[in-house]
Amino acid sequence: MPEGPILSVSVLAADLRCLESQVATLERAGANWLHVDVMDGRFVPKLSAGPALVKALKACTSLKVDVHLMVEEPERHIEAFADADVITVHAEATHHLSMALQRIRDTGAQAGVALNPGTPLASIETVLTDAELVLVLGLNPGFAGQSYIPETVHKVRDLDAFLRRHSSDDVLIGVDGGMRENKVTDLAEAGAQVFVAGSAIFTKDASVESNVARFRDAAKAARR
Repeated sequence: MPEGPILSVSVLAADLRCLESQVATLERAGANWLHVDVMDGRFVPKLSAGPALVKALKACTSLKVDVHLMVEEPERHIEAFADADVITVHAEATHHLSMALQRIRDTGAQAGVALNPGTPLASIETVLTDAELVLVLGLNPGFAGQSYIPETVHKVRDLDAFLRRHSSDDVLIGVDGGMRENKVTDLAEAGAQVFVAGSAIFTKDASVESNVARFRDAAKAARR
Protein backbone atom coordinates (compact mmCIF):
# COMPACT_ATOMS: atom_id res chain seq x y z
CA MET A 1 0.00 0.00 0.00
CA PRO A 2 1.22 3.56 -0.65
CA GLU A 3 2.63 5.56 2.26
CA GLY A 4 0.58 8.61 1.26
CA PRO A 5 -2.06 9.73 -1.22
CA ILE A 6 -1.40 9.32 -4.94
CA LEU A 7 -2.30 12.30 -7.11
CA SER A 8 -2.72 11.34 -10.77
CA VAL A 9 -2.97 14.48 -12.90
CA SER A 10 -4.88 14.36 -16.17
CA VAL A 11 -2.53 15.65 -18.85
CA LEU A 12 -5.40 16.37 -21.26
CA ALA A 13 -6.25 19.32 -19.00
CA ALA A 14 -2.75 20.75 -19.51
CA ASP A 15 -1.65 23.08 -22.29
CA LEU A 16 -0.50 20.49 -24.84
CA ARG A 17 1.51 23.15 -26.69
CA CYS A 18 4.03 23.09 -23.84
CA LEU A 19 3.39 19.64 -22.42
CA GLU A 20 6.99 18.82 -21.52
CA SER A 21 7.27 22.02 -19.48
CA GLN A 22 3.98 21.39 -17.72
CA VAL A 23 4.98 17.80 -16.92
CA ALA A 24 8.24 19.08 -15.42
CA THR A 25 6.24 21.49 -13.27
CA LEU A 26 3.99 18.67 -12.06
CA GLU A 27 7.02 16.56 -11.20
CA ARG A 28 8.57 19.38 -9.15
CA ALA A 29 5.25 20.07 -7.46
CA GLY A 30 4.93 16.52 -6.13
CA ALA A 31 2.37 14.92 -8.42
CA ASN A 32 2.73 11.13 -8.46
CA TRP A 33 1.21 9.88 -11.71
CA LEU A 34 0.26 11.34 -15.09
CA HIS A 35 -3.25 10.31 -16.13
CA VAL A 36 -4.05 9.79 -19.82
CA ASP A 37 -7.69 9.38 -20.84
CA VAL A 38 -8.05 7.32 -24.01
CA MET A 39 -11.51 7.60 -25.62
CA ASP A 40 -12.68 5.83 -28.76
CA GLY A 41 -15.88 7.70 -29.68
CA ARG A 42 -17.90 4.55 -29.00
CA PHE A 43 -17.73 3.64 -25.32
CA VAL A 44 -17.82 7.39 -24.69
CA PRO A 45 -18.75 10.05 -27.27
CA LYS A 46 -15.38 11.80 -27.47
CA LEU A 47 -12.09 10.90 -29.13
CA SER A 48 -8.76 11.51 -27.43
CA ALA A 49 -5.12 10.54 -27.08
CA GLY A 50 -3.40 7.41 -28.30
CA PRO A 51 -0.17 5.48 -27.73
CA ALA A 52 2.00 8.28 -29.16
CA LEU A 53 1.17 10.54 -26.21
CA VAL A 54 2.08 7.79 -23.74
CA LYS A 55 5.43 7.27 -25.46
CA ALA A 56 6.11 11.01 -25.40
CA LEU A 57 5.35 11.23 -21.69
CA LYS A 58 7.58 8.26 -20.87
CA ALA A 59 10.40 9.97 -22.73
CA CYS A 60 10.22 13.19 -20.72
CA THR A 61 9.43 12.17 -17.12
CA SER A 62 10.12 9.61 -14.42
CA LEU A 63 6.54 9.85 -13.13
CA LYS A 64 4.29 6.85 -13.61
CA VAL A 65 2.02 7.10 -16.65
CA ASP A 66 -1.53 6.02 -15.81
CA VAL A 67 -3.69 5.12 -18.84
CA HIS A 68 -7.49 5.01 -18.53
CA LEU A 69 -8.93 3.09 -21.49
CA MET A 70 -12.48 4.32 -22.03
CA VAL A 71 -12.86 2.11 -25.09
CA GLU A 72 -14.96 -0.83 -26.17
CA GLU A 73 -13.22 -4.20 -26.20
CA PRO A 74 -10.15 -2.82 -24.42
CA GLU A 75 -8.39 -6.18 -24.62
CA ARG A 76 -7.77 -5.41 -28.31
CA HIS A 77 -5.71 -2.30 -27.47
CA ILE A 78 -3.68 -3.17 -24.37
CA GLU A 79 -0.43 -4.05 -26.14
CA ALA A 80 -0.49 -0.67 -27.92
CA PHE A 81 -0.21 0.99 -24.51
CA ALA A 82 2.42 -1.36 -23.08
CA ASP A 83 4.70 1.62 -22.33
CA ALA A 84 2.31 2.72 -19.57
CA ASP A 85 2.89 1.92 -15.89
CA VAL A 86 -0.80 1.60 -15.01
CA ILE A 87 -3.57 0.57 -17.42
CA THR A 88 -7.22 0.67 -16.37
CA VAL A 89 -10.11 -0.83 -18.32
CA HIS A 90 -13.85 -0.54 -17.74
CA ALA A 91 -15.85 -3.43 -16.36
CA GLU A 92 -18.72 -2.32 -18.63
CA ALA A 93 -16.62 -2.31 -21.82
CA THR A 94 -15.73 -5.99 -22.19
CA HIS A 95 -17.13 -9.48 -21.80
CA HIS A 96 -13.60 -10.68 -21.07
CA LEU A 97 -12.59 -8.60 -18.07
CA SER A 98 -10.34 -11.21 -16.47
CA MET A 99 -8.49 -11.75 -19.75
CA ALA A 100 -8.06 -7.98 -20.21
CA LEU A 101 -6.57 -7.60 -16.74
CA GLN A 102 -4.23 -10.54 -17.29
CA ARG A 103 -3.05 -9.01 -20.57
CA ILE A 104 -2.27 -5.79 -18.73
CA ARG A 105 -0.23 -7.65 -16.14
CA ASP A 106 1.59 -9.49 -18.92
CA THR A 107 2.87 -6.12 -20.20
CA GLY A 108 4.37 -5.42 -16.75
CA ALA A 109 1.90 -2.64 -15.98
CA GLN A 110 -0.37 -2.43 -12.94
CA ALA A 111 -3.88 -3.56 -13.84
CA GLY A 112 -6.88 -1.44 -12.96
CA VAL A 113 -10.62 -1.83 -13.40
CA ALA A 114 -12.94 1.19 -13.59
CA LEU A 115 -16.58 1.34 -12.54
CA ASN A 116 -19.14 3.79 -13.89
CA PRO A 117 -21.44 5.35 -11.26
CA GLY A 118 -24.26 2.89 -11.92
CA THR A 119 -22.12 -0.26 -11.99
CA PRO A 120 -22.37 -2.44 -8.86
CA LEU A 121 -19.33 -3.68 -6.96
CA ALA A 122 -20.47 -7.27 -7.50
CA SER A 123 -19.44 -6.97 -11.15
CA ILE A 124 -15.75 -7.17 -10.18
CA GLU A 125 -15.99 -9.83 -7.47
CA THR A 126 -14.48 -12.56 -9.65
CA VAL A 127 -11.49 -10.49 -10.89
CA LEU A 128 -10.12 -9.06 -7.65
CA THR A 129 -7.09 -11.35 -7.78
CA ASP A 130 -6.20 -9.83 -11.17
CA ALA A 131 -6.66 -6.17 -10.23
CA GLU A 132 -4.29 -3.82 -8.44
CA LEU A 133 -6.52 -0.74 -8.69
CA VAL A 134 -10.27 -0.15 -8.67
CA LEU A 135 -11.17 3.26 -10.10
CA VAL A 136 -14.56 4.63 -9.02
CA LEU A 137 -15.97 7.25 -11.37
CA GLY A 138 -17.56 10.29 -9.76
CA LEU A 139 -19.56 11.10 -12.89
CA ASN A 140 -20.56 9.40 -16.13
CA PRO A 141 -17.54 9.46 -18.43
CA GLY A 142 -17.35 11.38 -21.68
CA PHE A 143 -20.24 13.82 -21.23
CA ALA A 144 -19.54 17.50 -20.63
CA GLY A 145 -21.33 19.71 -18.13
CA GLN A 146 -21.90 17.11 -15.41
CA SER A 147 -21.60 17.63 -11.69
CA TYR A 148 -19.78 15.31 -9.29
CA ILE A 149 -22.12 12.64 -7.91
CA PRO A 150 -22.19 13.04 -4.10
CA GLU A 151 -22.98 9.35 -3.57
CA THR A 152 -19.48 8.53 -4.82
CA VAL A 153 -18.13 8.74 -1.28
CA HIS A 154 -20.59 6.05 -0.17
CA LYS A 155 -19.50 3.79 -3.04
CA VAL A 156 -15.86 4.26 -2.05
CA ARG A 157 -16.68 3.36 1.56
CA ASP A 158 -18.61 0.29 0.40
CA LEU A 159 -15.72 -0.68 -1.89
CA ASP A 160 -13.24 -0.41 0.97
CA ALA A 161 -15.36 -2.82 3.02
CA PHE A 162 -15.94 -5.05 -0.02
CA LEU A 163 -12.20 -5.42 -0.62
CA ARG A 164 -11.56 -6.21 3.03
CA ARG A 165 -14.25 -8.91 3.01
CA HIS A 166 -12.57 -10.50 0.02
CA SER A 167 -9.07 -10.28 1.55
CA SER A 168 -8.12 -7.82 -1.20
CA ASP A 169 -7.36 -4.77 0.92
CA ASP A 170 -4.03 -4.38 -0.88
CA VAL A 171 -5.94 -3.26 -4.00
CA LEU A 172 -5.75 0.50 -4.45
CA ILE A 173 -8.98 2.52 -4.51
CA GLY A 174 -9.03 5.46 -6.90
CA VAL A 175 -11.57 8.16 -7.72
CA ASP A 176 -11.88 9.97 -11.04
CA GLY A 177 -14.32 12.61 -12.26
CA GLY A 178 -15.38 16.00 -10.93
CA MET A 179 -12.52 15.92 -8.47
CA ARG A 180 -12.05 19.05 -6.37
CA GLU A 181 -10.01 19.71 -3.25
CA ASN A 182 -13.12 19.94 -1.06
CA LYS A 183 -14.09 16.35 -1.97
CA VAL A 184 -10.70 14.77 -1.27
CA THR A 185 -10.70 14.56 2.54
CA ASP A 186 -14.07 12.78 2.72
CA LEU A 187 -13.05 10.39 -0.05
CA ALA A 188 -9.72 9.64 1.64
CA GLU A 189 -11.49 8.98 4.94
CA ALA A 190 -13.81 6.60 3.07
CA GLY A 191 -10.81 4.64 1.77
CA ALA A 192 -9.61 6.28 -1.45
CA GLN A 193 -5.85 6.44 -2.04
CA VAL A 194 -5.61 7.57 -5.69
CA PHE A 195 -7.13 10.87 -6.82
CA VAL A 196 -7.41 11.80 -10.49
CA ALA A 197 -7.66 15.53 -11.13
CA GLY A 198 -7.24 17.67 -14.21
CA SER A 199 -8.92 21.05 -14.49
CA ALA A 200 -8.64 21.55 -10.72
CA ILE A 201 -4.85 21.42 -11.05
CA PHE A 202 -4.52 23.65 -14.13
CA THR A 203 -6.43 26.73 -12.96
CA LYS A 204 -6.02 30.40 -13.80
CA ASP A 205 -6.35 31.67 -10.24
CA ALA A 206 -3.60 29.56 -8.63
CA SER A 207 -0.35 27.89 -9.61
CA VAL A 208 0.02 24.22 -10.39
CA GLU A 209 2.36 23.90 -7.41
CA SER A 210 -0.15 25.32 -4.94
CA ASN A 211 -3.03 23.26 -6.36
CA VAL A 212 -1.02 20.04 -6.10
CA ALA A 213 -0.05 20.90 -2.53
CA ARG A 214 -3.66 21.58 -1.53
CA PHE A 215 -4.86 18.28 -2.99
CA ARG A 216 -2.15 16.31 -1.24
CA ASP A 217 -2.69 18.15 2.08
CA ALA A 218 -6.45 17.49 1.92
CA ALA A 219 -5.87 13.77 1.44
CA LYS A 220 -3.26 13.59 4.19
CA ALA A 221 -5.66 15.30 6.60
CA ALA A 222 -8.06 12.38 6.37
CA ARG A 223 -8.32 10.19 9.44
CA ARG A 224 -8.50 6.48 8.57
